[in-house]
Amino acid sequence: MLKTLRDKKMWLVSQPDHAELAGFLAANWGNDEFARPGQFASANDPEQLRAETVLAIAQHDNGWWEWEATPELSEVDGLPLCLTEVLKNQQDAMNRWRLGIPRFSRDHPYVSLLISFHAYWLYAHGCQTDPDPAFAHPLFWKGSSTRLMGERLEINRGFAGEIKEMQDALIARLRKDRICAAWIDTEHLNPHARLLQLLDGLSLSLCSALIPPRIGTAKGLGDDEFDLLEVPRRSWEDRVTIEVKPASERRIVCEPYPFGVDPLPVAVPARILDWPAEPSAHFQSWWHSERKQLIRFEYYSG
Repeated sequence: MLKTLRDKKMWLVSQPDHAELAGFLAANWGNDEFARPGQFASANDPEQLRAETVLAIAQHDNGWWEWEATPELSEVDGLPLCLTEVLKNQQDAMNRWRLGIPRFSRDHPYVSLLISFHAYWLYAHGCQTDPDPAFAHPLFWKGSSTRLMGERLEINRGFAGEIKEMQDALIARLRKDRICAAWIDTEHLNPHARLLQLLDGLSLSLCSALIPPRIGTAKGLGDDEFDLLEVPRRSWEDRVTIEVKPASERRIVCEPYPFGVDPLPVAVPARILDWPAEPSAHFQSWWHSERKQLIRFEYYSG
């Protein structure tokens, strides 16, 4: 659960809802300057490649489905634990990836492969002496990965190796498919894996206060200035930085602008509670009686 306290209100956004928002951004990514998913290089059936990539981005947190249905509750406020609290249990966090990575693998192995790369770089980044900056998640740009992923590097390194074995099996399957075989080439796989990371970060910036802002601007929930780094533009070799800057209330400028609609309206589904909240002892009845509100934002070119 993504929890942000702001103006005596607690905003709560589920991991699956946040991921769906990232998928919406992916489906609208691309214009005359930025390639759409599936079009970073010549491909067999680029529209199917695009569809698989959008699905992967929209479902990258599917391993949270079960947890979000019956969340662990905080002893302090009676609400679901926030993301940073849940991730303190490393084994439980890894088990969610063990559920989420293969969930779509039977019919959509490329979807599972992209999700696996998302997980891999969350764990591998802090384990490597010289990690690839092109795959640094936005969560890590202004701090150590151990803040979220824990300090037990040997465990993280071992789990990254486990994910690599999953990837090898998925790649072997895709290689045998005449249409999908080229999708695993670096020119396709790298920009799609990177786009998942970046749109995860962009969605998090609207759903929580987790994304590190530029120094002195921390507000969260669409109010922070930050840069999206290593953004694939026309190809994997053509990468740029996008400046993300709030311009007015819930209106956000992106320079350069990567979406096909200008302005692009975005809606975050959130439960917004008065703080302190007073949840019932019968949590599920109380929780589902609290309707989700759509908090609206706009991205535009300025």
